[in-house]
Amino acid sequence: MTPESCRCTMWDSLRDAIVGTVKDAVEGKDVGIACSGGLDSGLLSALCKEYADSVTLYTCGTANAFDVSMARDVAKRLNLPFVHVQITKSNVPDLIREMITSTGVSDPFTISYELQLFSVCRECDQDVVVTGQGADEYFMGCAKYVGQSEKEFQMLKDAGVERLMNVSVPCERAIADHFGKTLVYPYLEDDVLVQLSSIDPESLVPKDMDSRKQVLKDIAADLGYGFLAERKKKSSQYGSGTTDLIRALARERKLGYSNYIATLYDEVVYGEKQIERGAVVNARIDPFVKIEAERILMEQGLSPSEAIEGFYREVIRKHGQRSCRERPYRDHIDAVLAPVDRSLQP
Repeated sequence: MTPESCRCTMWDSLRDAIVGTVKDAVEGKDVGIACSGGLDSGLLSALCKEYADSVTLYTCGTANAFDVSMARDVAKRLNLPFVHVQITKSNVPDLIREMITSTGVSDPFTISYELQLFSVCRECDQDVVVTGQGADEYFMGCAKYVGQSEKEFQMLKDAGVERLMNVSVPCERAIADHFGKTLVYPYLEDDVLVQLSSIDPESLVPKDMDSRKQVLKDIAADLGYGFLAERKKKSSQYGSGTTDLIRALARERKLGYSNYIATLYDEVVYGEKQIERGAVVNARIDPFVKIEAERILMEQGLSPSEAIEGFYREVIRKHGQRSCRERPYRDHIDAVLAPVDRSLQP
């Protein structure tokens, strides 16, 4: 068997696993699709149409959002009903508050890309919601994967999957529970991941932006949905217009993006804005240093914010500047930073 025919066989097995997973999950059911209009959710929409009793596409976004336009086009091509779940400056603050209440999530980044699923589940009439979550991490859809060495690629992939399974999916499960929905993750099912693991990782690493998710593009074309393989996509927080809305709301209150989310969190948890809310540090560092350092910090039970504050306090202490106000967790920071310091010793 030639390398090319071997590759085709493995991709055929992966295709069959995706189709089988969707069939098993939705056959005979009425389902909603969290659809952004891209390859991942578009393919799932097409497959669900083949097996579910009924399929409705739901897309969260502003009036003129990129995702809304793309998803409406998919719905038209597949002849499926489409629902635009509109977000505006007037409803986003309350949506964020409700999301914080139901999930306990306070991280601004997580809120920015999970608010779309939250809004869809809130409006969806069906009990079963299908999502394309996991395709970026396992089919190499992120720009950061392009042109990486095998070692760097594996580190980035592992970090992406870890965040997916430890942060994103638990948040989404909490959202589903809040609205009494069942989430279906075809791209995260064992049968699909087993077949994907049999494919040479080198063939998955995108050489350029257009070759991202090439395996999934080929599968879509093979199944007769070639138009999906050519679709451009933005990250959900940008394609939906969520990030722009939150930034505009933050500016109106003369706050940074993260501080605005933090203020809403305080209002939900404490009933008012907390005076002790900290400042925001923006910094660009080597992505691989960030991944490895945050792995160590997680093992030590320390958040990046606590580590940065501990480092700043140490700078002040060593250089004899004026002292800062003590914080309740100062002793905790010092205790946890000690083993981290040792771990980072050359």
